[in-house]
Amino acid sequence: MEKPDKHFDAAASSAERPTLKTIAFMTGLGITTVSRALKDAPDIGHETKERVRLVARQIGYQPNRAGVRLRTGKTNVISLVLSLEEEIMGLTSPLVVGISEILAGTPYHLVVTPYRTVNNPLDPIRYILETGAADGVIISRTEPRDARVALMMERNFPFVTHGRTVMGLDHPFHDFDNERFAYEAVRRLIERGRRRLMLLEPPPHLTFNIHMRTGFERGVRDFGGTIVPFSQVNLDSSLPEIRAACERVMQSTDAPDGIVSGSGSGAVALIAAVEGSGRRIGQEIDIVSKEPSTFLQWLRPEVSTMREDTRLAGRELAKAVIGRIDGRPASELQTLSYPITTD
Repeated sequence: MEKPDKHFDAAASSAERPTLKTIAFMTGLGITTVSRALKDAPDIGHETKERVRLVARQIGYQPNRAGVRLRTGKTNVISLVLSLEEEIMGLTSPLVVGISEILAGTPYHLVVTPYRTVNNPLDPIRYILETGAADGVIISRTEPRDARVALMMERNFPFVTHGRTVMGLDHPFHDFDNERFAYEAVRRLIERGRRRLMLLEPPPHLTFNIHMRTGFERGVRDFGGTIVPFSQVNLDSSLPEIRAACERVMQSTDAPDGIVSGSGSGAVALIAAVEGSGRRIGQEIDIVSKEPSTFLQWLRPEVSTMREDTRLAGRELAKAVIGRIDGRPASELQTLSYPITTD
């Protein structure tokens, strides 16, 4: 009986999961050369790297994370810890796209770790730290004194926050200037003759509530106006809850003639409540809203909008966490983005 070809055996044995040996067999290169080509080693020629990468893509090669971890102590995983509420606000998809755009040119893979805010937000962080499930973490919904930040800094674990803290700790972050957004929103409303202003604000325990309220209140002081209280709901409330609360305010003698919404989804509920009260947006009342896309601008052009580029945020967060893994100082990994005027 003829002895099977050893090269055929090498390729066939890895048919279920392509390996470096598979690529070496298909390119005629040594395993070490293939490995170094995939790592973009400077002593490997460009044509060789392209040939190896092409074959790797064609056969669906993915590095064996367990093997990588044994050799290097790294997982090549970045964990994005997201609350389910952020999906409701429409933030998740563009954020993940932005992160993925940066990770595409690196050895890192993105793993999304979801949690509910009713649970302890420290739980997913403890799990990652205790199991070594990732090389770096991206967190959001940052609190002024965030226990997750304190824990990861205590463990000297690479991370970046989507939002800032007021803890006096120097850590990487990317944030949106919610203070500037709210201040500019008030200015727009005052210029349109609105004086009784109401804010649909972030949850009070999050840092960006401080920033948004500061900008809103400063704008009211600087431009002249009065604040209509609206604290019974916030951006974490369900859309029916926001609509019902706004309907009650619109039926009162102190109804607003201008509203600032901290999210596009929240603005939808506000629009329904305002129009349910018989008022016309752009006539008896105006709304200025932040949104992560342009759907509100397209569907309801009478609503003034400013865009928060969450795809950009994803890119900045990915660059920051990789920089921290590579040992760059936190002070070099802190960025702020600004409202994009869409009307």
